Amino acid sequence: MVDEKKLNEIEIQEYSSLVQRVNPKPQVFKHSVWAFVAGGLICVLGQIINNSLILQGMSNGDASASTAVILIFLAALLTGLGYYDELAKYAGAGTIVPITGFANAIVASALEFKREGYIFGVGARIFAVAGPTLVFGFAVSTLIGLIRVFVAS
Repeated sequence: MVDEKKLNEIEIQEYSSLVQRVNPKPQVFKHSVWAFVAGGLICVLGQIINNSLILQGMSNGDASASTAVILIFLAALLTGLGYYDELAKYAGAGTIVPITGFANAIVASALEFKREGYIFGVGARIFAVAGPTLVFGFAVSTLIGLIRVFVAS
């Protein structure tokens, strides 16, 4: 009589070894290079926009704020049209450059619930993904501000 426990262990080991053989090896170096290039190109685009606005006579502060607005708009537009996700398939983590990645997260979550209506869908769930980021960002910035006030005093 075959011991079922041993048979089960053998099956699990065989399955695990089969999965390890068949599972594709992650191409970490290739993905890292693509992420670096994509993130760098997004940052270069932002710098080109910023420099162009400064050359047109804007102050450095106004140009920086306008650049942020333009990058947010472009990321939101590309997300709405479905291009940002296609870019992310190839660029990976490079598309998570903070300002464009955050815009993508907000717009993508809004689009996901659009069919539920603008109030209960988009309005209620737009910050489903970005909400925790905002909460922890506010909490950490408040904590850092308090530390600065008490330490610098």
